[in-house]
Amino acid sequence: MKSSFLLLAALMLSGCGTIDTVFREDAVTSQKLKERKTYCGGVPRIYSGVTYDFCSLHAPEPENGATYIGPASNQAMLLDMAVSGVLDTLLLPYTIYRQHSDGSLIIVQ
Repeated sequence: MKSSFLLLAALMLSGCGTIDTVFREDAVTSQKLKERKTYCGGVPRIYSGVTYDFCSLHAPEPENGATYIGPASNQAMLLDMAVSGVLDTLLLPYTIYRQHSDGSLIIVQ
């Protein structure tokens, strides 16, 4: 039971918006959102994980039956938004600093 929970947590964090926006390089995040053809032009660093998930949730469906790495369904994406919201809140002092010093993440189309 405990190992199943840890496996589920690891899978959720691998697609977590906060992990993608705070702990990875800006170019990687920009590239992921570009590949998903989201309508977002940028993502603010404050609550970036929730914003990233929102952009991904409202992206068009993949062409030719392709799938993206990350949460597979809308329900999983909504759960990931909740987890990202908690993590974003915990990281708020850091993301406020990064927003002030570096600005928003710009998605290069």
